[in-house]
Amino acid sequence: MPDEVRTGAPLGAGLYEGVYRGMCCGQLNRLPPAHVLLLAGFLLAGFAFAGCDSNAPASPGAASNTPAAAAKPAEPVVPDEFQSAANALLGSEAKVLLFGDLAHNGKQEVLAANVLPKTPTNSIPGTVVTRAVIVEKDDGKWNEVLLCDEHLKNTKGLLALTPRDPVTGWRLQYEQDAAKGLQLYFTPEHTGDAHVLPIGVGYNPKTNRYQSLDRAFEKFLPEALPLGETPRSSLKK
Repeated sequence: MPDEVRTGAPLGAGLYEGVYRGMCCGQLNRLPPAHVLLLAGFLLAGFAFAGCDSNAPASPGAASNTPAAAAKPAEPVVPDEFQSAANALLGSEAKVLLFGDLAHNGKQEVLAANVLPKTPTNSIPGTVVTRAVIVEKDDGKWNEVLLCDEHLKNTKGLLALTPRDPVTGWRLQYEQDAAKGLQLYFTPEHTGDAHVLPIGVGYNPKTNRYQSLDRAFEKFLPEALPLGETPRSSLKK
């Protein structure tokens, strides 16, 4: 019995050792034929393994298991009718921000604004606008139901909490609440007050118009001034 088998050493190690001794001492021809075949198989497998490059680049399909970053969803296409209604009040640079049954009153509405091309850096979130408007379609006609220029106004007058001094820019935030409908938050720009609070505005189903909310954004507030006494805007389209 060959030494490598008789001593209980691993078969592969013993066979490699036998090959080495056989090559060095010219005794390879003394091994049993079965062992020679096994040696040949081990040698071929060893060469094949050595030829594999463990650092070879992975195929393109297996480069990464990390899912690709989700693409930014495309903005919905604004129907021409809605864009025309916004342009009629704010000019050709009007940007439609939202449209649909915004107030949950069964009527089509459009929220549009004149947005500054570059929003100034500020700790207050939102988009800076010079003017914003909500128009509502009623019996085939588009009517203005909320206007933000130098002041905040609805069809009845000046909204509560609106500054008496003219405001030339506002930080606008908005969200479509599933239960309450459109919620807007207007923060005056360039007031010099770092702690200025936003003015919340929502649709009041009891009065059928947009009104300001109290500081807790829970209760609607009546208008501060009737429509005939509201200051006129100096802003032009």
